[in-house]
Amino acid sequence: MTVANNNSKPAPGEVFAVLKRIFGENGREYLGLYIVTIICLAVMAATTGLAAWIMKPLVDDIFVHRMYERAPIICGSVILIFFVRGIANYGQAVTLAKIGNNVVARYQKRVFQHLMRLGVDFFNETRSGRLAARINENVGGVRDLMGLTLRSVAGDIVSLIGLIGVMVWQQPYLAASVLVVGPPLVWAVNYIMRRVRRVTRESVTINSHLIGAMQETVQGIAVVKAFTMEDQLSVRVGELVDLAEARYNKIARVSERLGPFTEMLAGFAVAGVIGFAAYQAATTNHPPGDVLAFITALLLAYDPARRLARTQVGLERALVNARMIYELLDLEPRQRDVPGAVAAKIEQGEVRFKDVSFAYTENNPVLHKVNFTAAAGKTTAIVGASGAGKTTLVALLQRFYDLDGGKIEIDGQDISKVTKRSLRQSIAYVSQQPYLFEGSIRDNIRYGRPDASDAEVEQAADRAAADEFIRQQPEGYDTQIGENGANLSGGQRQRVSIARAIVRRAPILLLDEATSALDNESEARVQQALGEVMQGRTTIVIAHRLSTVVNADRIVVLEQGRVIEEGTHASLMADPHSAYARFHRLQGGKGLGLIDDKADEKQPVKRRAKKVAGRN
Repeated sequence: MTVANNNSKPAPGEVFAVLKRIFGENGREYLGLYIVTIICLAVMAATTGLAAWIMKPLVDDIFVHRMYERAPIICGSVILIFFVRGIANYGQAVTLAKIGNNVVARYQKRVFQHLMRLGVDFFNETRSGRLAARINENVGGVRDLMGLTLRSVAGDIVSLIGLIGVMVWQQPYLAASVLVVGPPLVWAVNYIMRRVRRVTRESVTINSHLIGAMQETVQGIAVVKAFTMEDQLSVRVGELVDLAEARYNKIARVSERLGPFTEMLAGFAVAGVIGFAAYQAATTNHPPGDVLAFITALLLAYDPARRLARTQVGLERALVNARMIYELLDLEPRQRDVPGAVAAKIEQGEVRFKDVSFAYTENNPVLHKVNFTAAAGKTTAIVGASGAGKTTLVALLQRFYDLDGGKIEIDGQDISKVTKRSLRQSIAYVSQQPYLFEGSIRDNIRYGRPDASDAEVEQAADRAAADEFIRQQPEGYDTQIGENGANLSGGQRQRVSIARAIVRRAPILLLDEATSALDNESEARVQQALGEVMQGRTTIVIAHRLSTVVNADRIVVLEQGRVIEEGTHASLMADPHSAYARFHRLQGGKGLGLIDDKADEKQPVKRRAKKVAGRN
């Protein structure tokens, strides 16, 4: 995932550009609520100005001219001003909270939907814990930008303008002298903004590392306990916590530097006004009402002015988070459907690999011109050493990655020219590492086909040899299984994942060491069930256990990304020098193990490759 440099500065107008994008994407949705909020903020600004203005008649009419009959009117006006202000404040707070909460929900949905569009390569390169932490923290930046901007423009700026109007109306020359504090305040805000921008991005990155480390530790707690890694991980996480704490403390120090500076400027301004009022009272007989109203307006103006200064700093922090969310949303999937891609039409399910070459990285090729055919309705087994490219073939068939060379055809259709969704809907997949999702057992099986009935779900579980243990659970099929099926054993998780593949009813079945987590008894039951399920389906099996491979209609042997042998179990065993026969000997006839390249130096790769080439 592309991330901007920590010290990058936004281009001129970028704040406006990000705000324009946010309000452009969300403004119409919340137009009515925005109008309500603006009205409430405008009313608050007006009542704030009135609270300052009313000080003049209060002092001059009641205390100077002793017009006590006006006291009830003035008191009633004060009560009305504060009552209206309270209602308006409640209205804007509730409305902004409603907008903010809905914005967070919308962006969470939007980010998740976008992540579902990205390819497997993105998730291989991005750690899940850090990604989740970034999303959780960054989405709030969009909400904060909208809320802070609205409060600033419709609330604080309007209030400040109204109070400045009161000051100018009461004492124009004094107001002009007070406003000289503006330039140094603007300079201080700009200086602090630059510092906050850098430190905030650093804190987001560090926090994502911290949450990622914690999540990985929880997920791998069994390994942590088994290898007594508690102390090591505690030290590692402790260092990240300390680093995150230091960054948050730095943000606080930088952000709060504005406070003493603004307090000092406000102190000078208020002291100057009080001094002038004292001089005026000593040298003239001028009523003090307008000066007192001016001082009240000045004191009331301090809060919106201070908030505006801090809002600029807060906007900078929110901008960093919003930019990071849009960095993610603007990522384009590397692997797309080609223009004009059509839905796959798979009837027989014959799979052909033609000169397929692939590399995860430029200097690390995995497959070299692989050629073989998985016959329609038959079972094809792929065997070979770890790293030979077996699982990669399965991934390429599902278009998790695009080929570097050659092509894969299903029923004569080049899979690169059909939509990925239609292709994958025609495939049922069981991986060697079964993954279950939080929810009930029934829900996890039904993910294979959302419209499957309860009876079909239970039938699939029965065929996967899972029905018996499921019914022994506290709530049967409705038992909640926890994170990644934590409440089930490895073999039970695998049988649920096999049931999920069975209920899909796809013409092509991919089994990537699907029985690797099962004991012998469970494996025998699942193999029997799979034998029934595989009837009439094109099945590609990756397995190390002979019990899966011996019954295959075709066996393909891979070595270092090349097909070196093909045939049935009987034909491959007929050649005592074949790699397949060597697997059999190494496992004592009980299963297929890893290729030991040093075990048979008399049969080099080139010679075996020639043998395959001769057959082809």
